[in-house]
Amino acid sequence: MVSDQDRIAAAQAYIDALANHQGDEVPFAPDCVRIEMGIKTGFSGNHLRRSLNRGPQFRIIEACTPPKFEVDGDRVRAQFDVITKPTLAGRRVCAHIDETFLIPDGTIRHIRAQLRPFIQRT
Repeated sequence: MVSDQDRIAAAQAYIDALANHQGDEVPFAPDCVRIEMGIKTGFSGNHLRRSLNRGPQFRIIEACTPPKFEVDGDRVRAQFDVITKPTLAGRRVCAHIDETFLIPDGTIRHIRAQLRPFIQRT
């Protein structure tokens, strides 16, 4: 039996990897998929690991704020902000993230992500 804390730890490993670019420790199921704003952006656990480790779409992420988690059965919802590295005229584009993870057995099987960009002054 997988505890809520184990499910949260799996989701947190993914969120940590967004900023530290070390996806090898994220417990993805081999057939994990990620859907972002209705578009499939992750095609397998290995694809997601490679993307987190080396993907340019993730390399611009500097940090993630501490997430707020809600657990409902096998689903973990995480709400947090992504802070990017690039700045222009003292501002940078960041995003409010709302991701739902399906974690039935300790591995992440599915991620559904919604993003809302915002401008942050540096």
